[in-house]
Amino acid sequence: MQSTEPSSDGHAEVRIVAASPEVARQVAEILRHCFAATEQRSYPAGPDGGTRLDLTVDTTRPAEAARSWLETSRAMEDSHRRR
Repeated sequence: MQSTEPSSDGHAEVRIVAASPEVARQVAEILRHCFAATEQRSYPAGPDGGTRLDLTVDTTRPAEAARSWLETSRAMEDSHRRR
């Protein structure tokens, strides 16, 4: 049974579904380069095959690449709100 409760502030639950375990791991690795993250949990994706990876990312601790993108994104969002 999965929890439908939201993650704590600044944390996001991420589910990656891919045809192969390697593709799912590559996506998880990119997320880990951007944010602090828990170890991934791997599950079969369904009866037709594939892999599902679940992990939690901490958006309050972004890596440099994500920090730059987040700051730019927030600045653009703020300028749109002022219009």
